[in-house]
Formats: sequence, C-alpha cells, structure tokens
Amino acid sequence: MTRLDWRVAGLAMGSFLSISYIVCVVGDLMFEHRMYEVWLKLLPGFTWISWPSFFLGLIETFAYGIYFGLVFVPLYNFFHDRFVAGKGSES
Repeated sequence: MTRLDWRVAGLAMGSFLSISYIVCVVGDLMFEHRMYEVWLKLLPGFTWISWPSFFLGLIETFAYGIYFGLVFVPLYNFFHDRFVAGKGSES
C-alpha cells in the first residue's frame, strides 16, 4: 500500500461529512428526529434552521474533513513508514 495524500483524504472526508450533514438535516425535517441538537454542539454558530445556518453547517462539516486530512494522513504515513515500509527491507 502506498502513502496517503492529505488532499485526497481531506476532500473525501469533507465530502463524506457534508453529505452526512445534509442527510441528517433532511431526516430531521422529514421525520422530526433530534439530530440537530448534536449539530448545535458540534458546529459553532449553527442554529436550527435557516438558510445561512444551513450553509454555515455545510462549510464547517467540510472544513472538519479537511482537518481530518491534515492531521490523520501525516500520522498514518508516519506509522506506515515505521511498520509497513520497513518490513520489506528486513528479509
């Protein structure tokens, strides 16, 4: 397996979180779930529900995905180099 690129992982996770956010908001509106209470705690400035707040939540969830790429990928690559890439030279 090759090393990861933080941009690819960040964009993928940002897209995943944004899609999940949209699904949760639609679910709250259609089925009167209470997921929005979690968004109120996780997303600074988010209120239930207005268009500006919805788009702020969308931007913030995508930004969390980029943050994931910036933090997780260097850690993954560090441990990959230590444990996986080093095994090929021990033979």
